[in-house]
Amino acid sequence: MKTLILGGTREAREIADIASGERGFEIVSSLAGRVREPVLPVGEVRVGGFGGVDGLREWLADNGIQAVVDATHPFAGGITANAAAAAASLGLPVLHVRRPGWVEQDGDRWIRVPDLALAAEAVGALGKRVFLTIGRQGVAAFADSDAWFLIRAIDPPEGAMPGNHELLLARGPFSVEDETALLVEREIDVMVTKDSGGVLTEAKLTAARALGLAVVMIDRPPLPEGALQVETVAAAWDWLRAQR
Repeated sequence: MKTLILGGTREAREIADIASGERGFEIVSSLAGRVREPVLPVGEVRVGGFGGVDGLREWLADNGIQAVVDATHPFAGGITANAAAAAASLGLPVLHVRRPGWVEQDGDRWIRVPDLALAAEAVGALGKRVFLTIGRQGVAAFADSDAWFLIRAIDPPEGAMPGNHELLLARGPFSVEDETALLVEREIDVMVTKDSGGVLTEAKLTAARALGLAVVMIDRPPLPEGALQVETVAAAWDWLRAQR
């Protein structure tokens, strides 16, 4: 069964690894191409966009895809919506894999907001030295802020940047000790992050909790109405085998 895995996440790589080792599956993994040196999954990989719903629908049909697994980042709302629409138009089964979001714990000082614009509004009232850990996209939403920003990303952001900032290019995972040291050394008093979930980037939240820092937590965009969702690689693999 020829399957398209929309990836870029650890879950997508694990699904590709499992399926590539099983008879009866032909896997193509697709990456958006937003990271210059991505961690590649095993098997066939394509990089780049499809050209919206119509482009994806055409690609699925031309390449004989029989099932779609959307294991993109929880904030990749555009490709998720396109995958649901394109697959539905062709009558293809589609599954959305989303790791659980983070859960607020005792000692956390979270302020949940639905989007980047409201996150930028919230920052001004919470502190003057901000750790912005939202990836390279969306930084422009904070360009007009008077605060100082430590901006961490894998690749440099494009577009407008805050007037006062330091850019730190780094790829996780990071330890709690390293995150704590970073927050203390840069005298951070507020963190802005996305509710990506997962253990690989959770250390920053543990460090913020211990230091009593405010955290502006940006909520995930909703999945398309009626979307079939699972939270684990094991559940995704069970679903994929059932489609064969």
